Amino acid sequence: MAADQQVGAPTVTVHGAARTVTGSCYEIRCGGHAVLVDCGLFQGPRSLEALNFEPFAFVPARIDAVVLTHAHIDHSGLLPRLVANGYEGNIWCTAATGDLLAPMLADAGRIQEWAAERRNRRPDRRDQRPVDPIYTEADAVTAAMRGRAVALESWFEPAPGFRARLWNAGHILGSASVEVEVGGVRLLFSGDIGPEWKSLHPDPSAPAGFDHVFCESTYGDRGRATVTAEERRALLAAEVRDALDRGGNLVIPVFAVERTQELMLDLAVLLGRGALDRASVFVDSPLASRVTGVFRHHAAELEDVDGTGAFDRADFHFTDAAIESMRLNDMSGAVIMAASGMCEAGRIRHHLLHNLPREDSTILFVGFQAAGTLGRTILDGAGWVRLSGRDVAVRARVRRIDSYSAHADQGELLRWIEARRPIAGGLFLTHGEEGAIHALAELAKTAAPAVVAPRIGETWSLPKGRKPALAGEGRADLGGVLSRDWQNDYADFAANLKGRLVAIGDDGRRREAIAAMGRVLADWRSRHPNTRGPRRDRVGPGGGGALRA
Repeated sequence: MAADQQVGAPTVTVHGAARTVTGSCYEIRCGGHAVLVDCGLFQGPRSLEALNFEPFAFVPARIDAVVLTHAHIDHSGLLPRLVANGYEGNIWCTAATGDLLAPMLADAGRIQEWAAERRNRRPDRRDQRPVDPIYTEADAVTAAMRGRAVALESWFEPAPGFRARLWNAGHILGSASVEVEVGGVRLLFSGDIGPEWKSLHPDPSAPAGFDHVFCESTYGDRGRATVTAEERRALLAAEVRDALDRGGNLVIPVFAVERTQELMLDLAVLLGRGALDRASVFVDSPLASRVTGVFRHHAAELEDVDGTGAFDRADFHFTDAAIESMRLNDMSGAVIMAASGMCEAGRIRHHLLHNLPREDSTILFVGFQAAGTLGRTILDGAGWVRLSGRDVAVRARVRRIDSYSAHADQGELLRWIEARRPIAGGLFLTHGEEGAIHALAELAKTAAPAVVAPRIGETWSLPKGRKPALAGEGRADLGGVLSRDWQNDYADFAANLKGRLVAIGDDGRRREAIAAMGRVLADWRSRHPNTRGPRRDRVGPGGGGALRA
């Protein structure tokens, strides 16, 4: 036992969102009881998504409770699988998060079923075993019914010996940070922290003075210029006008929760004051349509929406049926907002299929794009992408507006951490890519006696008033799958292969190059005869509904 490990101290095992930005899940244990904070879906490279199919590292039936920070799928998306595997307890959350869970988890289940079916039909998978969905829509509906609403800043007891309360995180509707008292130790889990001066919600809040704090690090390596709502709307207006003047469509990958509604608010304001000519705006996401109804229901809790008609303008067209969505493929001069926000699933993929090759179209990114996602690949300047088994040229103009982020930037994270001091034991930096975590850790190194960047699978003892102690090693096999993986490299290689061969300029030399590539692969296999191929039936379908911003 480590010298500073306390007998009987609570422990936390980090099951996801460690040195990556998806799959959030913390398991807190003390006195024979266990509580999960979040149970999220892994999203991004196929190898990372394959973790969703692995058995849980705990027995679901032996978990006493789940406390959910918010409804984004990277925090909630494995709840249906948890319940289907025997979990029988409550899912504690704010009322708004509970209202969002019903449509979001059901949508995630439908996407898992659809993606598995579509993937199994692909011609390039004819020699592979079928994949199964991670869970079904029926599983999702059952899980959503476990929600139990609690008010912000009110204490509740999710399990024997555990006391908790929720604090506004300012990230999306219903989002919260989770304060936990257990075994005499005071903990805080940030969830996703919103930026200062964000539309729709007040700034994040939480108390000070903890033994251990777990803080997200999504934008730990970057700052953003302070942009007012009016300045942000001016940027959006310029992008809309420029895109439509080109004669094509403006395609905006959006997260169905929050980002869609923020854009609707800004477009409503711009259209209402005449800053934009009347435009055809299509919200092409059945989930976004249902979520907008939840926002409408909670409008009294939202800031900035009074008098704007943000969720009810006649300019906004909600396309629920698939046939309505497909009709948009024949349009020009439309603003199309479609999920998912990182382009890993949903209707955005067929809009990209039809608009990426068009020089007159514009793709506008307004949210975080995780490493290894299709959105990140496009944003990083790829000339070709692999999309639904096809090589697609990127001829559309690609643009970005950073000021819509629902995550605090580096400076805002540091201020949030400073406001939680004193931190007597450890500051754990999670929910970030390695570069972001390392940058934030360097700047926050004096915030607590220990600053920790945990790995997936690690267990930490959390003594009162002292540094945390490593009590269980993490998974050493995940280093190569947390950002890009071999399938990202293959997609890039395959998408650009024909262009590189054409550039050789001579048919005979092209055939020599192809033969040389074949010899390299054959030589590798001869030198590694015992290497097994992947379990192809365990490589799951991408995406999973609305992603985090």
